[in-house]
Amino acid sequence: MMKKMKALLTEEQGQGMTEYGLVLAGIAVVVVAAVVILKDKIGDIFDSISTSLTSAISGS
Repeated sequence: MMKKMKALLTEEQGQGMTEYGLVLAGIAVVVVAAVVILKDKIGDIFDSISTSLTSAISGS
């Protein structure tokens, strides 16, 4: 019984995938936080691009 418990605690199979998952989750949190913080700036940039494209297409 103790051998099985020790083997479970020292087993490292799947550790790499867990680490990749944690890194991916961390990146996702940073991206979401950046979008929430910069949402007004991002909206202004897209509005500016839209206005520029509209005026370029209409020939103004």
